Formats: sequence, structure tokens, C-alpha cells
Amino acid sequence: MDLTPYVDSLRRELAVAAEAGGEDSRALAERLTAPLESGVRLALLDALSAAASEITRDLAPGSVDLRLRGREPSFVVTIAPVEPVHEEPPAPADVSPIRSPESDDGAMTRINLRLPQDLKDRVEEAARDAGLSVNAWLVRSAAAALEPDADSRRSERRAPRGSDGFTGWVR
Repeated sequence: MDLTPYVDSLRRELAVAAEAGGEDSRALAERLTAPLESGVRLALLDALSAAASEITRDLAPGSVDLRLRGREPSFVVTIAPVEPVHEEPPAPADVSPIRSPESDDGAMTRINLRLPQDLKDRVEEAARDAGLSVNAWLVRSAAAALEPDADSRRSERRAPRGSDGFTGWVR
């Protein structure tokens, strides 16, 4: 995204406003426009960054990031991965199904979460490895932890005692 037209437009508007004050005002405006260019660019970048953050809040678990290459900003949109649709058997009448946060059309809410720095670093690394934003990774982790048969699936992954199988993580 080229910010030059916006900076030039502001420069022209300042020159027009300075014309009303006479020759001295016009000369002062010309001397001020060059040093103000970097400040104007920074203000525009702040506005774009705030807009990207607001869009990310509404787009979660997807995200919009503002990246700066040289002097030119660009937007990077990360869309949440679409999971394949599969038919689920109807839930028993006395158990209500847990809705996935990705499929929930309800309003999103915000919470503040305080984590120790080492845990925060590990969460950020896991999200980066999964190709997700930290928010999307936390949403998926919370949803997975709340699934009714999460404990039974964990035990299915373990090898029975006394067997020659091994389980665990390898890096």
C-alpha cells in the first residue's frame, strides 16, 4: 500500500490553508511539510495497525497483520483453516453437544489472561508451529480440553502396559 498519495494530499491541504495567511505563512508551511512527512506516515501506520487489530478481533480465529517492507505497509490476511464437514450421530437426549468455537455464530467475547512468561513463550511457539495466531490456538486448545470424550481419546493413544510399543513426543 503506497502512502505517498495520502501524504501528498495532506501537503496540498496545508499549502492551501497557508495561502490564506499570506506569503510568510506559505513559506512557513513549505518549511514544515518536509519534516512532517515522517510523522504523517507514522500516524497513518498507527491508524492502519489499529484497523488491522479491530478486524482481527472480529475475524478470530483468523487474523489480519500489518507488515512494513521498506516504507510501504502491506496487509497479510490469515484465514482460519476450514475443517472438513462430517456427519455426527445424534446426541442422546440427556446430553447436549458442545459447539465448536469455529462454528459458533454467536458474538465473540474478550478475556484477559495472565500467563507466566515461559508459558506464554511456549504457547506462542506452539501457535507458530501450528500456523495459527495465538488466539486461534488458545481457542482450539480450550475447545479440545472441554470435549466430553477427550480423556478417553488420550487413553486410546497410550500403549498398553507390558507391550513393546512406545508413545511420546520426539523433536
